[in-house]
Amino acid sequence: MNLTEKQRLIKPLLEIARAAGAEILNIYNNATSKDIEYKSDNSPLTKADKAANDVICKGLEQLETVFPIISEENKAIPYATRKDYDYVWMVDPLDGTKEFIKRNGEFTVNIALIHKNRSIMGFVYVPVTDEMYYAVEGGGAFLVKNGKTSKLKAKKNNLKNTGINIVASRSHMNDETNDYVARYRDPNIVPTGSSLKFMLIALGKADVYPRLAPTMEWDTAAAHIILEEANGYVINQDKISIVSYNKEDLLNPHFIAYGDIC
Repeated sequence: MNLTEKQRLIKPLLEIARAAGAEILNIYNNATSKDIEYKSDNSPLTKADKAANDVICKGLEQLETVFPIISEENKAIPYATRKDYDYVWMVDPLDGTKEFIKRNGEFTVNIALIHKNRSIMGFVYVPVTDEMYYAVEGGGAFLVKNGKTSKLKAKKNNLKNTGINIVASRSHMNDETNDYVARYRDPNIVPTGSSLKFMLIALGKADVYPRLAPTMEWDTAAAHIILEEANGYVINQDKISIVSYNKEDLLNPHFIAYGDIC
């Protein structure tokens, strides 16, 4: 798939992400405790997750070119089947379910296209603020807000400087993350939910995002390519390899996301 072919998918994907966001907002504005259930790992699942997943899967299945779909809500595809996928959609219909339940607005719709273990196209939509972030490999990263489209560019910075901005999870801070943060000189901590942490770096509002706690591939795939196209990086904690996708185990390794660092 060349750049032109990928760019032809932008418009329908923007529409799909917004339609999923509309379903989420409808439930968000009228949600009660009865709309929340818990999965086997005790993580929350809302009606909004299910409704958005249905919209996204239906939309992707109606595209001119159809690829398989790996989604948080329908993830039980055996690796024996997945390993042969050339292209596959990676979907988190509602990233930041805990933020949804807390009603702080920091949740997103995430849709990514994976090609041979790399994220090559990503869409991150913020329903509450109607902000759309997207990127295509080789085509740049963009934000659509208030009807205007602007190019994203991560901030250049030296991590040895005093007062760098470190973005951290509102819901998943731990001792390992605190120890990592302590390596820096008087850093500013920017607590944020969902894949918006990556977007703050892509916007130039933060420098580093250490994720030293579990995440799944659908949590990061869309934001990963957006940050890369904004001149950022998403590196495994070993600082050698980048985060890859459609692995046998869909659990991500611990990773660090950076802006345009030197």
